[in-house]
Amino acid sequence: MKLQHLPRNPVMAVMKNELHSRVFSTSIQCMSKLEQGDKKILSYLLDRRWVLASPDSKINKVSLAEIQSEHKGVKPPTFFLSNNTQPSLGDVMTENRKNDLYFYVVRDDLLHPLINGNKARKLDGLLPLVEDHSVTDVVTCGGCQSAHAAAVAVSCAERGLRSHLLLRGEQPEIPTGYNLISTMYGSVSYIARSLYAQREDMLTKHAYLVAGKGGCVIRFSDILETSLAARESEEVLPALDGCRNVLRGANAEISSRKVVIVNEGAGDAFGLLGVIRLVYFLSQNNLFGKERPLKIVVDAGTGTTAVGLALGAICLGLPWEVNAVMLADTIEGYKRQEKCLIFDFKRLCGLEHLDDALNGVDGGIVHWVERTHPRKVCFQIW
Repeated sequence: MKLQHLPRNPVMAVMKNELHSRVFSTSIQCMSKLEQGDKKILSYLLDRRWVLASPDSKINKVSLAEIQSEHKGVKPPTFFLSNNTQPSLGDVMTENRKNDLYFYVVRDDLLHPLINGNKARKLDGLLPLVEDHSVTDVVTCGGCQSAHAAAVAVSCAERGLRSHLLLRGEQPEIPTGYNLISTMYGSVSYIARSLYAQREDMLTKHAYLVAGKGGCVIRFSDILETSLAARESEEVLPALDGCRNVLRGANAEISSRKVVIVNEGAGDAFGLLGVIRLVYFLSQNNLFGKERPLKIVVDAGTGTTAVGLALGAICLGLPWEVNAVMLADTIEGYKRQEKCLIFDFKRLCGLEHLDDALNGVDGGIVHWVERTHPRKVCFQIW
């Protein structure tokens, strides 16, 4: 079985046979450590407020059939694509012949008219946390045509938050695409590439500028620490009193501006939650179930979506493999990001048996793949 999610231009290159032959043994070993469908884990990860009213997504099935030429050997084979918008899933799924080529398309591109695919998923669990901490302004960054920046701008506008978007490079003469959306819904600043290279410093300085006198700046690491402290004391998650990073000292009066920094591509542990919610949805018995092996291929910008898919499969005990096509960094960079996200996720959950299940996999729950074709495919699951 193959499952593929293509919110933008699908290309035939993703159907290369080598992806079918990859074996992801680490995931299988992790699943044996974790009881399938653990209620405590599911309750902690999924029993929260979300942006999306439902995790549901439409699923299409695309089949590829070869049309036999009347003169064999004279012309190259011709292929025909057919799209089934209401495929049979669950227990009634029919087994295809061995030579049949097909994949499923999870249409997350239909979740929102302006927010594309996995961007909506990562903000699904992240933005309610922002609201829980009475944040008024969100600062983030991305390329000039960043889908992430546009998604943050639109989502914040819909929820009454102010967004401040730091975009790499020069301002275009005529705004188009995601750049146009960003300028319509958020406050955009264009940053020289030399300054943008120091993302953390750039984000921090701009966040304090937005906060102004008496304001405060928080990061999701602050929210994580507060969450851990609240869990240890068995208290309800509090707001960040004093915001930790108050401009005029610990006893300063807090203004109405409370600014949160969202990393590029929502590359935070809390951004994993919405992706895990998607995995839970897809693993329902009326869809792909928990027993069928799936091969997942996802384009990786920051790598957060790929790590979220892999963690979701581990938490739910699913025999699913995750292959991520690298778009923006080296394999060493992606492995570092994967390790950091797993570390923060362990702390976020704080569940001993989950920590045991993830023990020893800090560098190996995603298979990172070199990109060999131009950037066209955004998110695929095989």
